[in-house]
Amino acid sequence: MAAGAPRVFVSHLSGISVFDPNGDQVGRVRDLVTMLRVGRRPPRLLGLVVELSTRRRIFLPMTRVTGIESGQVITTGVLNVRRFEQRPTERLVLGEMLDRRVHLVETGEEVTVLDVSVQQLPARRDWEIDRVFVRKGKGGTFRRKGETLTVEWAAVDGFSLEEHGQGAENLLATFEQLRPADLANVLHHLSPKRRTEVAAALDDDRLADVLEELPEDDQIEILGKLQEERAADVLEAMDPDDAADLLAELPEEDKERLLTLMQPDDAADVRRLMAYEERTAGGLMTTEPIVLRPDATVADALARVRMEDLSPALAAQVYVCRPPDETPTGKYLGTVHFQRLLRDPPYTLVGSILDDDLQPLAPGATLPAVAGFFATYDMVAAPVVDEGGSLLGAVTVDDVLDHMLPDDWRETEFHLEEEGAGHGG
Repeated sequence: MAAGAPRVFVSHLSGISVFDPNGDQVGRVRDLVTMLRVGRRPPRLLGLVVELSTRRRIFLPMTRVTGIESGQVITTGVLNVRRFEQRPTERLVLGEMLDRRVHLVETGEEVTVLDVSVQQLPARRDWEIDRVFVRKGKGGTFRRKGETLTVEWAAVDGFSLEEHGQGAENLLATFEQLRPADLANVLHHLSPKRRTEVAAALDDDRLADVLEELPEDDQIEILGKLQEERAADVLEAMDPDDAADLLAELPEEDKERLLTLMQPDDAADVRRLMAYEERTAGGLMTTEPIVLRPDATVADALARVRMEDLSPALAAQVYVCRPPDETPTGKYLGTVHFQRLLRDPPYTLVGSILDDDLQPLAPGATLPAVAGFFATYDMVAAPVVDEGGSLLGAVTVDDVLDHMLPDDWRETEFHLEEEGAGHGG
């Protein structure tokens, strides 16, 4: 569903077919999964519960939905067929929210929820529940039909989480706006029991982001407390280089078991990274930089750079290569920096504006050599190319810093203010 598209009422989604990109039906929508927020902020729509032809119900994240139109849902084609299990922080829209009795904030009048609508946020892949369709009048099977109206989510009371109370649900809602590094700091200082509860309640993508920012001991502890299938899902959601670093710390038997449970393509990327020494360019790199063919345009490159999931360092430049486009690629031709993309017309071919003067990093380049490369050429990311000229991945400056700082830097960085000038004292 493209940005700016009309909202969709969830009653129209119940039972509709779900198709892969080739037009083959994979199942039907049976419910929608949402997560409530503190106060009256619209809830996030996390994904769909899809029933396969085998009657198994699975979870389809909204990030894998490319379109909702003409009574059908189109997916990226990537499905995790593990059975759906509802988590404590999740609410089923059809099963738990419709027919619920709530109150209009302005008048206090009790109303019945008949439907809710969902809408994709502009220029983002996030979805929210934005409107509520309600009926006035008393509840009950033989209730008198009263006036119906559609109101903003914030205009009703009775869904949202209260500010007070206990449980991981409220804690997560309270810290929802924190950056992953800040939420990781919160988790680090919780008791082991509480840390496990909160980690279990986070969705896979959020937990993956947080794990990447936690000290190694916390990572191993949390991963060890998850069910193995969920641990594999979280590893898939992590950046391949971070997943490889984490798996490298596990016993060989555990590592192999988790790799076997991961999707084959994700596991292959991680295995490839684990073949390199940790403190080398090959061990530091991510296998998912932006790769374009030389006949792509500046407009194509900017569209890729705008992708929300990219880190600022990875979005700083694109790598131009011969096919295949996924690492390891065909022949690496050069790099185009973000500033150059902003200076040239949208129709310009990236192959005509290459920066091919700098020698790329070899996968065996040591950490000091990589750091020296970044410092000498003022880079925030650099390509890693093998002897055959194929792009293997890219090293970003944050990964270099992670490995150059003291092992306990994540625990000490938050005390810088106390040791510095303070607040004008």
